[in-house]
Amino acid sequence: MPYRTYRHARACLAYIGLGLGAAVIGTQAVAASQGGSFAADETAHTAAAVKAVDQHWLEAEESGDAAWLDGMLLPDYRSVGVAGTFATKAAIVAHAAKNHGSDAMKQQVAAWQAAHPVEQQVTLQGDTAILSFVSAAPATKGKLYSADVFVYVDGRWRALYSAHTGLGK
Repeated sequence: MPYRTYRHARACLAYIGLGLGAAVIGTQAVAASQGGSFAADETAHTAAAVKAVDQHWLEAEESGDAAWLDGMLLPDYRSVGVAGTFATKAAIVAHAAKNHGSDAMKQQVAAWQAAHPVEQQVTLQGDTAILSFVSAAPATKGKLYSADVFVYVDGRWRALYSAHTGLGK
């Protein structure tokens, strides 16, 4: 299994033995039709849109929406895990597809998120966004769990790169 399969809980997969690592594309209409909980227009050139795409990414990995992930992740997407190993787009999409029809991943993510509160911080520079997941827990406040790099291409945010730390292990 991958070491970075979900947005806010990306790094947690490494810690629960998933081994891959991953780090986004629809619009609000697509999200609504799929029962998603996206608060912002994912096609906007804003920090809120980056967060919305990331939430969609999480939900796509949890539910096994491999087609959406395939469209959101750029062809050369890479995710670097805590051990320095990396996962490709193909590996992340394949792992997500295994979650289709099961809520097991969603339950694992929810449990990890409850134990590891994070704050999202978005830095925008031109058509590039860095979404950082920083600990909000008192003992580790301000320390980095992971970061994703998004590029605004053809009117939407797409993921290019993710990196994960050992925080939360």
